[in-house]
Amino acid sequence: MSHKEPNGTGPGAQDLNLIRTFLAVYRSGSFTAAAQMLGISQPTVTTQVKALERQSGRELFARLPRGVTPTPYAHDLAARIAAPLDALLAATGHDPAEAGPPAPVHLAGPAEVLCLRVLPALAPLVAEGVRLRVTPGLTDPLLDELRAGRHDLVISTTRPRGRTLTATPLVDEEFVLVAAPSWAARIGDRVTTEGPGILHTVPLIAYAEDLPILRRYWRHVFDQRLNCRAAVTMPDLRGVLTAVTAGAGFSVLPRYLCEQELATGTLVPLHIPEDPPINTGYLVQRPGTPENPHVTKVRDQLLRLGPTW
Repeated sequence: MSHKEPNGTGPGAQDLNLIRTFLAVYRSGSFTAAAQMLGISQPTVTTQVKALERQSGRELFARLPRGVTPTPYAHDLAARIAAPLDALLAATGHDPAEAGPPAPVHLAGPAEVLCLRVLPALAPLVAEGVRLRVTPGLTDPLLDELRAGRHDLVISTTRPRGRTLTATPLVDEEFVLVAAPSWAARIGDRVTTEGPGILHTVPLIAYAEDLPILRRYWRHVFDQRLNCRAAVTMPDLRGVLTAVTAGAGFSVLPRYLCEQELATGTLVPLHIPEDPPINTGYLVQRPGTPENPHVTKVRDQLLRLGPTW
């Protein structure tokens, strides 16, 4: 005799509910947001997560003053179950988005791009009722989190490898070698006439210790390896811009970021190559997931405005 209870409350349905709740907490970052997403109470979310933790024998979330953060086991679990569960829920008509307003759109990317370009571009959608959960970060970790279902869309500085993600070209960034007028006056046009070695006497301000933007510029423009160590690193190009404008040293920055400073003369290009390096940014998402209509709105808006950045 079957032990399944009426109305889908048997053991299999209960386990599916626990997994759905886990994934909602994982994606939203809090029990409260997950409860709103699923249309259930916060105590129910807490109870279900604790039940899943007992079943698995592993802690899933570390509690923070505001929200929760997934444990390594939770990241692994989400990576394994997110796509199959999304497909199952869509096929059976149990997408939680159908129970109420569309879920928030989880969007991630470089902090400076999000602040200076993305949020202004999406302001009209927010006024129309689109909810955003925006996460700044470095490309590789954000893409890993996207694969695990933590984000809906990621603005990536590189095209992701493999077939687990789909990437659409979003915007081309031109890079410029710049310094404050005081350093530019000392160097003059010697980068052009003598080569980039002259810059070894100037402090280097960089986005990261491995100098990804600068190394690319050196290879493309000078056909050389860059053999400098950073005097200052700041994982936000707005901070790099601030330091360089203040006279701390030189750097390579996207033109969109420093266009105003170049126009006013508070930054000066140290070299103007005939073929400046260009980096393509991509809008990335997981294929085959149920479509939140607000994710579609955000994606279309970004793709429409991307070339104008």
